[in-house]
Amino acid sequence: MDSQHPNPNAMVIVLMGVCGSGKSTIGEMLGNALDFTFLDADHFHPISNKEKMSKGIPLSDEDRIPWLEKIRDTLRENIACRSSVVLGCSALQKHYREILRSGDPNYEKNGKMRCVVKFVLLDAPAEVIASRLEKRAKEGNHFMPSTLLKSQLDLLQIDDSEGIIKVDATLTPQAIVSNILKLVFGSTLVLTNQ
Repeated sequence: MDSQHPNPNAMVIVLMGVCGSGKSTIGEMLGNALDFTFLDADHFHPISNKEKMSKGIPLSDEDRIPWLEKIRDTLRENIACRSSVVLGCSALQKHYREILRSGDPNYEKNGKMRCVVKFVLLDAPAEVIASRLEKRAKEGNHFMPSTLLKSQLDLLQIDDSEGIIKVDATLTPQAIVSNILKLVFGSTLVLTNQ
């Protein structure tokens, strides 16, 4: 972590949003900038989930909940070891985010305790996301087809009371990371060679 922002306790920054919003690209860059471990939620999916999505079948809560609980358990281990994490995870609905927040052993739903799990929405218009997914599909870089974008957009639910930070995901990756640093830490840290 940058010396301007000493943090004796662990912190988790969840980059959330639909597939194609830039969670992996931005997550790796943000993790490097902060010296946090980057975790990609896609790596936690069982083969059955990946096969389902690759066939254009949206995941159900029965598919998602065990996946999110596995990620939550990993976050809990990192927090216990005071290891800070950037997580790229769709986290499209409030109850999914609550599962991830519960990775903080001190978090109490509707309690006074501040949660160390923070959410940043990578926000971009549907047509921008669709274009990225089509490009990625042509390159063979992801298991999820662009046909699932509508189901993800339909699921996306933001509750203003959650304090989710929204960042324009149409900017350059460097600008997006800089904006996240400013909004989360109040930092003017300049990224070089990212």
